[in-house]
Amino acid sequence: MVALAALWLPIVVAAVIVFVASSIMHMVLPYHRSDYAQLPDEDKVRASLRGANLKPGLYIFPYCTHQDMKSPAMAKKYEEGPVGYVTIMPNGQPAMPKFLGQWFGYCLIIGLFVAYLTGHTVPAGAHYLAVFRVAGTAAFLAYGLANISSGIWKGQRWGATMKEIIDGLVYALLTAGTFGWLWPR
Repeated sequence: MVALAALWLPIVVAAVIVFVASSIMHMVLPYHRSDYAQLPDEDKVRASLRGANLKPGLYIFPYCTHQDMKSPAMAKKYEEGPVGYVTIMPNGQPAMPKFLGQWFGYCLIIGLFVAYLTGHTVPAGAHYLAVFRVAGTAAFLAYGLANISSGIWKGQRWGATMKEIIDGLVYALLTAGTFGWLWPR
């Protein structure tokens, strides 16, 4: 067993490497540009939403309880459409420093759990590939497979979901490589 305190360096370095890689993948490479589409008649939709005075949060429409779901009125709403989710953010420019800080914190948390799992299953001095295999699997569960739920439950297009899974695979490989490289000897 390797103590968690002995793995602070791979945790931090992996988070930095994933952070930089994700920045390059999202800002330089063009393949994520088609993940989002503009609403038809966006100004009209925005004015309507603004008039509802929505607080930041996730909204579903048509909204119903489990008891209402089978009612004829609710069935009609579902048939008429549209059916969807809306995420409302606070007004103003996107808070990129805050979002980037949260993303880096998330990368650190994933690194912490990767370290915990790998430290309990791979001994100090283990071969690079033994560390890589366990760390990479744990990181892929968090960075890659966690995105599938958005395709299943939130209606995200499967193409966008697959891109997020591929991103997660890249992040997992970078994390695994970092842990293999900096594993205590």
